[in-house]
This record gives sequence, structure tokens and C-alpha cells, in this order.
Amino acid sequence: MPKGGRKGGHKGRARQYTSPEEIDAQLQAEKQKVREEEEQGEEGGDGAAGDPKKEKKSLDSDESEDEEDDYQQKRKGVEGLIDIENPNRVAQTTKKVTQLDLDGPKELSRREREEIEKQKAKERYMKMHLAGKTEQAKADLARLAIIRRQREEAARKKEEERKAKDDATLSGKRMQSLSLNK
Repeated sequence: MPKGGRKGGHKGRARQYTSPEEIDAQLQAEKQKVREEEEQGEEGGDGAAGDPKKEKKSLDSDESEDEEDDYQQKRKGVEGLIDIENPNRVAQTTKKVTQLDLDGPKELSRREREEIEKQKAKERYMKMHLAGKTEQAKADLARLAIIRRQREEAARKKEEERKAKDDATLSGKRMQSLSLNK
């Protein structure tokens, strides 16, 4: 036996479907209501343009544009039926390209800050390294000096061996020429 003791459960039992005629009637009622509101706004306009939103726009253009954008946005789902009184709720406002502050200081995330600090530290280290002030640079310079000395000694020995060989070949030729002359 399933949970709850009966077959089928509660889901799907009380579904009510709206017929297309009822939907059309609701839409027409909403349109009629909007027309009546517009007519009342034109009659009670005190001789001005008539629409209170337009009057407000002429007084405060910046503020009324934002309010009008909020008013014109369609609410999704049940939002249109339920008024929310949550003081912590922040309404999403879309910013126009002209309102964006591109030149202002930008808040960096922790990762971005750490990445920038890491790059700066690496650049500082490379400057110190090139100047020969780091431990690694000192060790590298000492190693290079040792290698340079070894190469100089090897070049000197090679030069001496070449001179000795040339001297030996010259002296050998002299002996040969002397022996031939006899």
C-alpha cells in the first residue's frame, strides 16, 4: 500500500483548465479597464496634457524615465497578481549605456588583486635579479665567473699546445732540410 493510504495521491486531482473563451473574456475585461483609466485621466487632467505620467515626465525627466521603465516591464508569472511588501527586495534596474560609469574606479575581486600583486612582485624580482642583488643572481654570476675562467684557461692551454706543435713541426722540417743538405 502506498504512503498516505490511498491510490493516486493528491496531485493532479483538482486541476482546472481555463477555456479559450474565458481567456478572451479576461483579456477584453483588462482592455476595457485600461480604456476607462485613460478616459478618466484625460477628463481629470486640469487642462494639461492629460496623462499623469506625461506630466511627471515633463517635471522630472531623469526620475520619471526610470519609474516609467519599471512600470512598463511586464511581470512574470504570479508577480503581477501579488504585491510584495519585502523591504529587503531590490528591484533590478537596467542601466543604459550612457549611464554606465566606465571611468570610475573599479572594485577588483580578491583573485584579480592577488594576480596583480603577483605580477608586480615578479617584475620587482626580475629587476633585482638583473641588477645582481638577489641570492640567485649572485650564485649565477659566481658560476659564470668560474666558467669564464675555465674557458680562458682551456683556450690558453690550447694555444700553447698549438704553438708547441707548430714549433715541433718547424724543428722537424729543419732537421729534415738539414739532413737533405748533407
